[in-house]
Amino acid sequence: MADSPAPNGNGGAPQGEAPTINALAQYAKDLSFENPNAPRSLQPQEGQGPQINIQVNVNAQQLAATDFEVELTLEGDAKINNEVLFAFDLKYAGIFRMLNIPQDQLHPAVMIECPRLLFPFARQIVAEAVRNGGFPPLYIDPIDFVGLYRQKAFEAQGAQGAGPLAS
Repeated sequence: MADSPAPNGNGGAPQGEAPTINALAQYAKDLSFENPNAPRSLQPQEGQGPQINIQVNVNAQQLAATDFEVELTLEGDAKINNEVLFAFDLKYAGIFRMLNIPQDQLHPAVMIECPRLLFPFARQIVAEAVRNGGFPPLYIDPIDFVGLYRQKAFEAQGAQGAGPLAS
């Protein structure tokens, strides 16, 4: 006689109790691309390539008991000899439903896993905006959202503990 399978078929918790993150919606909240020195900036450049600077930020707000809006901000520019070739600013967001996630793991899940799900779409939007601006597409390297989360937590802890011994 064969053993009966577990409720979800893999020996784990029943489907209704498994931790899940559902993306309910994704959207560009704000997109700006600037090519301030065109058409001169589109001419072939001599010497080394441009210096590219990118800043990343993640913000979240709770919309309902299980729903969160997570906003991934990518800002950057490319310069040669301190002259801006192009600059971009993208705020890409999603609405996520967080189910069966323990309370102590909810904040990291929202601030790490949700932006990780948004990033490939935001990366493609930036690449296409840069390409549409007349440059080769800019494919942003993968982002370590765990490291970013830890850095923000460390900075917040330092701000709370600022006192006579803080450096």
